Amino acid sequence: MTYAKAGVDIDRESLAIRALAEQLRATLALRRGKAGESLLGVGHFAALVKLDDRRVLALSADGVGTKILVARAMQKYDTIGIDLVAMNANDIICVGAEPLVLLDYLAVEEPDPEITAEIAKGLARGAELAGISIPGGELATLPEIVEGFDLAGLIVGMVEADKIITGERVEPGDVVIGLESSGIHSNGLTLARKVILEHYRIDEEIFPGRKAGEELLEPTKIYVREVLECIARAEVHGLANITGGGLANLTRITKHGFYLDAMPEPPRIFGLIQELGRVPEREMYRTFNMGVGFCIVTSEEESEKVIEICRRHGTNASVIGRVVAGENVVKIKGKSFVLRY
Repeated sequence: MTYAKAGVDIDRESLAIRALAEQLRATLALRRGKAGESLLGVGHFAALVKLDDRRVLALSADGVGTKILVARAMQKYDTIGIDLVAMNANDIICVGAEPLVLLDYLAVEEPDPEITAEIAKGLARGAELAGISIPGGELATLPEIVEGFDLAGLIVGMVEADKIITGERVEPGDVVIGLESSGIHSNGLTLARKVILEHYRIDEEIFPGRKAGEELLEPTKIYVREVLECIARAEVHGLANITGGGLANLTRITKHGFYLDAMPEPPRIFGLIQELGRVPEREMYRTFNMGVGFCIVTSEEESEKVIEICRRHGTNASVIGRVVAGENVVKIKGKSFVLRY
């Protein structure tokens, strides 16, 4: 089983994004020299637009994806709002921005006040964890387009112009600090669902005291507090949210390469997916976070400070590798493949 066979072709998705970008690139000139001028090209984790000479707005948009199908099967909707906040907030901090507000977009087949209230509980909890407000959004009833519902959002943050982190300061010899994930997060769920639910019922235990649906529905970890403190107190060269594309996301922030020689043992859910689905190892690492949900690139001298800050916020962190000169690919010790975003 592969992600493409399960229904999501990462390579075709990249081509589709490239086609969109090619058509929209000309619009960047429309605000050149004015408020709203774009300061980053397509491909980073967030967009940066100039507000004035000192302040820059950071924006990102994302959704929950097919994790919604797990919520529907479990009839449990009170955590996917956390995922929505996480998927957006974890992207926007990658440029050094502080998330401020999120607007949600809930498209439904038909309105259900009870389900909406449960979704809102997760949104409120996610907002609390990320330190943001959710002042509004949109609920659209689209019976001929949507089956059930879909949940997406747009987040806005702020960063001072001289404190933007793009990865341009990343250099060979820097260390990569991996922050633990809470599980699958909200990427690769199409593959994870196909494999797990071919062998287990949604309410069947896959580990002692842990049902299949509970494992698949585990909320995405939000890294805002620890990352913002690291930015404020340490020298941070680059930041990467490990989402779709797995650890290859590191290649989005620099032209240099990465050699990961101290990866933590992946959580048991990934081993089960690989075993049950006979998923190739490279496919696992280019689809899932494999236990590392976020990466901070810093100098070796600053690494202990960064690790201590993360741990103080309740997030296990450790040095998982280094930046190396050469082609911007990710190599993992003991693996016969390379990863490229």
